[in-house]
Amino acid sequence: MEFIEQDIKGVWVIEPQRFGDRRGYFCEVFKQAEFEAHVGHIDFVQDNESLSSKGVLRGLHFQRGQWSQAKLVRVSQGAVLDVVVDLRHGSPTWGKSLSVELSADNARQMFIPRGFAHGFMVLSDVAQFQYKVDNLYAPQSEATLRFDDPALGIDWRIDRADMVLSDKDLKGMPLDEMTPEFLGF
Repeated sequence: MEFIEQDIKGVWVIEPQRFGDRRGYFCEVFKQAEFEAHVGHIDFVQDNESLSSKGVLRGLHFQRGQWSQAKLVRVSQGAVLDVVVDLRHGSPTWGKSLSVELSADNARQMFIPRGFAHGFMVLSDVAQFQYKVDNLYAPQSEATLRFDDPALGIDWRIDRADMVLSDKDLKGMPLDEMTPEFLGF
């Protein structure tokens, strides 16, 4: 596996090595010792999976305070544009976003530390999205950063008219409301 730290400190793209032959391929998608050697020790406590169709935007989600989550994300079917936003006050990249295409074809994964909002846009007809988290879901602490906040300037690669959004995602908060008191981290 190749671990590539991104321009936003703490965010990593991980590229597993595939071994293929006429039967298909094999690859290791997670190896604790190798992960810890590059990223550090993380106790993942839950694996999640979603299936979404083209144009579905999920995000930008995060949990506040003690319920903040680190995530290791990947796509096992289709393709998504995966996006993170640094919400760590005091970070030199606070409020900056990073976008990476994750797909079943490129096998890339992204590690997102605590203190980030996260979301993805489905670029293929269907995408199966899988992720590990290091903290349980806590509905009382969940929040949504506005996906189309001009302060973020995110290019989602899909026209707004073609996006499929939940009510929760349509009601996301702007970046300027992400105070340390609100975030709790």
